[in-house]
Amino acid sequence: MAEAVFRAPKRRRRVCETYESPLPIPFAQASGLKGEFRMCRAEMISNSVVVRRAEDIEQLYGQGYFGKGILSRSRPSFTGSDPRLAAKCRDLKTDMPIITSEKYKCRVAWAAQLLRRQGRDEQDVCRLLEDFTRPLECPAAAGAEAGPHPERVSPCKGTAGSEMPSGRKGESDGAGHGLQPGSEPPSQPAAVGDAAPLPPASCPERGVLPTAGDPPPGDGACGAELGQPQQEYVLVEEVVCDGDPSESGDSPAQDGEPRKQLVCRRNPYRIFECLQLSLEEAFFLVYALGCLSIYYEKEPLPIVKLWQAFSAVQPTFRTTYLAYHYFRSKGWVPKVGLKYGTDLLLYRKGPPFYHASYSVIVELTDDRFEGASRRPFTWRALAALSRVSTNVSKELLLCYLIKPSTMTDDEMASPECMKRIQVQEVILSRWVSSRERSDQEEL
Repeated sequence: MAEAVFRAPKRRRRVCETYESPLPIPFAQASGLKGEFRMCRAEMISNSVVVRRAEDIEQLYGQGYFGKGILSRSRPSFTGSDPRLAAKCRDLKTDMPIITSEKYKCRVAWAAQLLRRQGRDEQDVCRLLEDFTRPLECPAAAGAEAGPHPERVSPCKGTAGSEMPSGRKGESDGAGHGLQPGSEPPSQPAAVGDAAPLPPASCPERGVLPTAGDPPPGDGACGAELGQPQQEYVLVEEVVCDGDPSESGDSPAQDGEPRKQLVCRRNPYRIFECLQLSLEEAFFLVYALGCLSIYYEKEPLPIVKLWQAFSAVQPTFRTTYLAYHYFRSKGWVPKVGLKYGTDLLLYRKGPPFYHASYSVIVELTDDRFEGASRRPFTWRALAALSRVSTNVSKELLLCYLIKPSTMTDDEMASPECMKRIQVQEVILSRWVSSRERSDQEEL
């Protein structure tokens, strides 16, 4: 058997993040962190493991790149802003989401549906939403000489040369939604500069405005329980009627195009970002690192019960977790390799820094290499998989988990079985005759 040559991983051209020490290295440095150790919390929902709290999401993804955002490509960074408007108004100093009027109308319609499910009549629903979604006066304009409509803000300019008030950056504290109660905005929002918080909107029935009902089972708590402000404010791009040319002092429309302005309103239907963990990642955080507790119906699950539950949900969990635990212990960052037809992808440091180096196929066998393969390959299928891995600059690695032939299924029902498992790695490379011929000529 030829000796495998390990190639250096391919670094990404643009790296916009700084590398943090992975878990659990910072916890070992008790002097630097004053001995603090915070347990993260996750919930098992519909055969998935979801993390809701913002501080837990930041810790788990930032220190080891565990999981992915459910509304983002990888890092949980969903803000709710329309990408086109966010790029257009990038000079506007605010963290509030900027959305179109069409998206805002959709959120109002979703909130109306939730209120109807609570048994409210149509007149009550319309009255509550009309009062809740009325335009708000920006505090930047309150101290200045306000025009006829001080609550409106011209696109990408601000009002009276001041900064816009800042809301929460992102919505990453948990998965929840619904109309928020009419309470005071947070006293210390995540501000940009010295912007003041928004004043409470005048509501004749303050405190009566309901939430959108209790979240469904497994859908998490409301934003207040997760440390989120009770209300969220958004900037909505709306068309200004040409009949009132004095509105906010802007020049009239040119070439017949309607003038658009940003209006500050309360968000009636909040969408939160979550961190979704694979079953292998979740169990590694619980079993190997001990920094995560997984709850099901408000009860924490013990390790053995988690092992059995994950094995029932995903029949290949035991095999893939043994490989995941092995490669994580070696310093790699394993991710699901479904899009390349493999079990795992191995990254150095993490996906933001390097492309995946290896595509891994995992096989569980006994020490006599007998029995049916978990994933039988034909020569054609193996050659096709090798070609796919080569075309995306990855090497195909076969990981064999070798268990003793005397090990029973009862012993495999506990994670302690991995202490008796041996691992053998085989790198599969494609033989190219012309390349081998040129190498021989050089010799």
